[in-house]
Amino acid sequence: MSTGPGTPSAPAPHTHDTPCGTPVGRRPRKTSMFSSLRIRNYRLFFLGQVVSNIGTWMQRIAQDWLVLSLTGSSAAVGITTALQFLPMLLFGLYGGVLVDRLRKRPTLLVTQSAMALTAIALAVLTLTGHVQVWHVYLAAFAVGLATVVDNPARQSFVSELVGPGQLQNAVSLNSANFQSARLVGPAVAGLLITGVGTGWAFLLNGLSFIAPLTGLLLMRSRELHAVERAPRGKGQLREGLRYVAGRPELIWPIVLVGFVGTFAFNFPVYLSAFADDVFHGDAGVYSMFNTLMAVGSVAGALLAARRGTARLRLLILAALAFGAVEILAAAAPALWMFALLMIPIGLFAMTVNVTTNTSIQMSTDPAVRGRVMALYMMVFLGGSPVGAPIVGWITDTYGARAGLAVGGAVAVTAAAVIGLILARVGNLRLTVGWHRGRPVVRFVPRERGEALAPVS
Repeated sequence: MSTGPGTPSAPAPHTHDTPCGTPVGRRPRKTSMFSSLRIRNYRLFFLGQVVSNIGTWMQRIAQDWLVLSLTGSSAAVGITTALQFLPMLLFGLYGGVLVDRLRKRPTLLVTQSAMALTAIALAVLTLTGHVQVWHVYLAAFAVGLATVVDNPARQSFVSELVGPGQLQNAVSLNSANFQSARLVGPAVAGLLITGVGTGWAFLLNGLSFIAPLTGLLLMRSRELHAVERAPRGKGQLREGLRYVAGRPELIWPIVLVGFVGTFAFNFPVYLSAFADDVFHGDAGVYSMFNTLMAVGSVAGALLAARRGTARLRLLILAALAFGAVEILAAAAPALWMFALLMIPIGLFAMTVNVTTNTSIQMSTDPAVRGRVMALYMMVFLGGSPVGAPIVGWITDTYGARAGLAVGGAVAVTAAAVIGLILARVGNLRLTVGWHRGRPVVRFVPRERGEALAPVS
């Protein structure tokens, strides 16, 4: 794994390692849950994101509900989601090339300002009564364009804020931050939508960007960890793709989150349809689903912050569990049962997200981290333009239950197949036994028969 600027990335797994490179018999090191917050620059970044993320979740709920109100179509919600992530699919890799060349802090000042102005413009249209569905489509696409650079810049900027020693903890806390905002944002959005209208949610989101912009301006440049920027040159995009293609510990997790993100993470489509069509609720029910999912997501992120390493077998098991619970939720007969299942769905979804993000960052050389993270985000988020209209069509045609069940089935299938591939790459076989009265899953090297640490 990369331990600093210029350090070679981790080699592919071999017979002495698990599929994710954890040495045989070694348990992951645990750390303080909030240790990276001791760093002033990261603390400013974290606090700014707390405020901005609440606004982001408010806008997400308001945007989805506004489109559903204007059109009455789950497919239209899917199109909105697709347009927001289409730029990542089209230009994500080029955004990564730019991020590797540019200084991260000035770049983030520009992208965050652009997203603030977009939210304020949509607020004005909505509050004045002139909003049409194409305005929402355009705003979603504009945010997506900013995200092409903003997302890999924010992901890779974390390593400059905290250094390699605190990277796992900081990435996990970032996820906990985003999902904690999900506890507040949807609830506030539901109150605003039912009380005064969606326009105020858009306006407050635009104003919320003041917090991260202020945090970026207050940071001390001398305390940032220096990372060598890639020089301008030809072939840098191909270089990044070759880098990933030659490392199984990078390419297969990216493939897995591609399938999961494309078909199983389309929560705006699924949850709005369940709230409106299945349980005949309003925006308050939709925001409740998102809030309960956030409870599980925060728990998953905080548990990840306690772990010292990110193991790929944990990723596989979490993806399997995530898909299985989605299938179970699709069959839930009552509102309360479906709502409670949002908690484990959020927990397993966040475990998949954090484990993939951290393992990729820690296995990547800093000089190409922007391109690698752009590829990861392009696959994870950029799959929505493909998946959202498909699951939206399935939901409209066959019902919300069928759409959610299909997403869960894709997640289970992808996790099972890629888990077998990773085990084969590591020359391992799976064994199941009992230890002290409980089932234990072990990866055993095929040639030596040496048992590895049980999956925890």
